[in-house]
Amino acid sequence: MIQDSAVLVFAKAPYPGQVKTRLIPAIGESAATELYVRLLQREVHWIVNDTSYALQLWVTPDCDHPVLQQLARRHQLSLFLQQGNDLGERMGFAARQALSRYSQVVLLGTDCPALTANHLRQAFNGLSDGADAVLGPAEDGGYVLLGLKAYHERVFRHHNWGESDVAASTRQAFRDMGWNWRELPVLWDLDRADDLRRLKQLDITPSLDFGSFPDRMGGKE
Repeated sequence: MIQDSAVLVFAKAPYPGQVKTRLIPAIGESAATELYVRLLQREVHWIVNDTSYALQLWVTPDCDHPVLQQLARRHQLSLFLQQGNDLGERMGFAARQALSRYSQVVLLGTDCPALTANHLRQAFNGLSDGADAVLGPAEDGGYVLLGLKAYHERVFRHHNWGESDVAASTRQAFRDMGWNWRELPVLWDLDRADDLRRLKQLDITPSLDFGSFPDRMGGKE
């Protein structure tokens, strides 16, 4: 285990109607919840099995959901409760806590199935090679990965979370602080019904069964 490097995965307890909400009109509440659970399980699995980094699972709104408890037991993980009023505060709190123990961290969500172990290695290598931060931009203008080796509140403040300018405003934060950073290739988030077709076509989640909702993809009922 590389104990100077940790991956922080931010996840939601998969209560129906509270995850993948933008997909619910297309595939229904149950399928959206099932998809979220499978993506979360898949991401934790490949981080644990395909990398040697420490893994922390930061969850909201609570740690009690059976899926989270099962993941923690299966992979011997500790669950951490997210703290803060918005995404920036929650990520900042987790990064600050983790950086008190590890020399470098990478923050991830669960919405980017195209993310791989190689992306994580690139991010940590960038930090080790002298970058103050590593950014993994998303096609929608946000980002799917943030690598840090120091905490600064400016990284997590004054952003329009959920909007298309988050990556741009984060780059500006780096400039304001005089940080140098590296960027990974642009990836896509799984947020919309059209992304389900893309996920299937890429064949990057063979463990996912789309048989329960292929005819409803794209918003068809």
